[in-house]
Amino acid sequence: MAKLIGYARVSTRDQSTDRQQTDLLAAGVRRDDLYVDHGVSGARASRPEFNRALDALIDGDTLVITTLDRLGRSTQNMLTFAEELRGRGAGLRVLNLGGGDVDTATPIGSMLFTIMAALAQMEHEIKRERITDSIKKRRDAGLDLGGRPRRITDSQVRNAIRLIEGGEPAAQAARDLGMSRATFYRLFGRAFR
Repeated sequence: MAKLIGYARVSTRDQSTDRQQTDLLAAGVRRDDLYVDHGVSGARASRPEFNRALDALIDGDTLVITTLDRLGRSTQNMLTFAEELRGRGAGLRVLNLGGGDVDTATPIGSMLFTIMAALAQMEHEIKRERITDSIKKRRDAGLDLGGRPRRITDSQVRNAIRLIEGGEPAAQAARDLGMSRATFYRLFGRAFR
């Protein structure tokens, strides 16, 4: 008898799969046929629960996911995966694709899946380009890129350099700044060359 095998995934441990699981169960997936990966990126090849879900699929079964990005990032990978499922005699059903539910077992569903996979990859690449462009513009303008705030002020560094030039050991200046001597030389060693 054909079964629905559900798969849910979130990229970080902080995120919740509750909404995905609710949608999958509402679509007819039984709780014991539901596989969930927590803290696993779609770009990674190793997704333990995803692999278990695939192992559970047999001829006539359908893998059910909520959105296309649960499968991965690359159009080629998604299409290869859909073809692999077809070869096994299994289908793929995406619940929230283009405003509705798409099943690759139908010709229209297969075509829509191909188009949406290409669009998903394009969206991902455009987003990456925007981020890269934004970082470049911020760097060129000399703006802060975020990250960890600097703990040591320029004034503290100048004082430490003055002390060293006055004969104070570098190890003591580093301790005064709250860092190891190696870190001090790595960060400020060029001032002593």
